[in-house]
Amino acid sequence: MATLFLVVLFGCVWSAGGQAELNKLSDGYKAGAELAVEQVNTHSGVLQHFLFFRSLQKSEVDGGFGVKYLSHHFYLKATQCAKGTAAAESSKCAFRNGKPLIDCMTCYKTYLDVIQENPKPYIHCIHKPALTKEMSKARRDHCEKMSYSSGSVTLLGVIRKT
Repeated sequence: MATLFLVVLFGCVWSAGGQAELNKLSDGYKAGAELAVEQVNTHSGVLQHFLFFRSLQKSEVDGGFGVKYLSHHFYLKATQCAKGTAAAESSKCAFRNGKPLIDCMTCYKTYLDVIQENPKPYIHCIHKPALTKEMSKARRDHCEKMSYSSGSVTLLGVIRKT
């Protein structure tokens, strides 16, 4: 009986691992990761339910007045749950070993940690074995070249001539 309890307890702790990592992210990064998870889980070729696994690299540029430009490189991992698992139930899904990770790169603009639609958020996810150096470079370049505009002239930028 005690062994069964330990197995169940271990399963609950193990399955919550991905969500614990997701919950460590700030709201802005969490929103981007959730957007990528949703996109992957709705893809027609995906059979398993995927969850956030871990961050690899994050960068943030503060645009002022609550605006931030975020870039996030992270992994998603397949779970034991089937595709279509409800979000409320996905926290009960244990990670599945033996399946390749999905490598994701996102970059987007947020205002008060809410993703903005302009410029359009960039989300690129691919099974890790299929990711090439050229793809990695292309998506890094895309994020660096995204034209971010912090708006019109501010009072701090105006020079008064006397």
